[in-house]
Amino acid sequence: MRVIFMGTPDFSVPVLEALVAAGHEIAAVYCQPPRPAGRGKKERPTPVHARALELGLDVRHPVSLKGADEQTAFAALNADVAVVVAYGLILPQAILDAPAKGCLNIHASLLPRWRGAAPIHRAIMSGDPQTGICIMQMEAGLDTGPVLLREATQIGAQETTGALHERLSVMGARMICAALMDLDQLVPSIQPEGGVTYASKIDKTEAQVDWSRSAIEIDRQIRGLSPFPGAWTMLGAARVKLLASSISTGEGIAGQALDDALTIACGTGAVQIIRAQKAGKGAQDAQEFLRGTPVPEGTQFGEG
Repeated sequence: MRVIFMGTPDFSVPVLEALVAAGHEIAAVYCQPPRPAGRGKKERPTPVHARALELGLDVRHPVSLKGADEQTAFAALNADVAVVVAYGLILPQAILDAPAKGCLNIHASLLPRWRGAAPIHRAIMSGDPQTGICIMQMEAGLDTGPVLLREATQIGAQETTGALHERLSVMGARMICAALMDLDQLVPSIQPEGGVTYASKIDKTEAQVDWSRSAIEIDRQIRGLSPFPGAWTMLGAARVKLLASSISTGEGIAGQALDDALTIACGTGAVQIIRAQKAGKGAQDAQEFLRGTPVPEGTQFGEG
């Protein structure tokens, strides 16, 4: 098929690669514009932009698709279909209507649960036992369109958003290729009205750990916010991100180390920290972290 690809972050790259490998003609790649990044604040192309250039594809990064000129240029591509995955802009109706077979979205949840911006984070933070990928026919509403393909996967007991993100990206790439192959035979399934939840964008104010909460809640917070923005706590005067954890045994004063191996008491129960990162340093596994920053039993977290 002649495909317009619309995506921006790392999550979208395997999908673009899969479409190219499957032999589809990529009419153009749409992504977010380059933005200042790094210490020098030089403009840096997005992951999709960079990969598309490597593949020799036409890249477009308009700030908006609301203008008549952009909509005319989009329609002039004469695409069979647009594939959208984590693009980052709302698509006006004129854009949705332009491809002959419409716009297909790869959404990382089991719709109608977790419509919106951060479905992977929210699934882990809410303790969902499973999530998945839906291939959805896009319409004007927020992730409200009929579902063409759906596949579920279990969320691992120690899985982080980063790890689940990688698995779902590969799953989405495989599924969109299958959907395009059988597009004329797929029967759209209208989303049920019951069970709708919204995955609001992650706010950095959600990242500070409140050790008075239960171990189950804190473990979900740590895994759900890893690697970004990263749940954090204070260790003396140092701010420490907690990037991987598991539920552990033990009880004690909330926020206090129960041993010298990063087992920390919560309001109820305890968590074992598996990976951590001090401000200005790289992420480290617990054993490596403790070699540089010993945390003896009785150390209190959360106090500056």
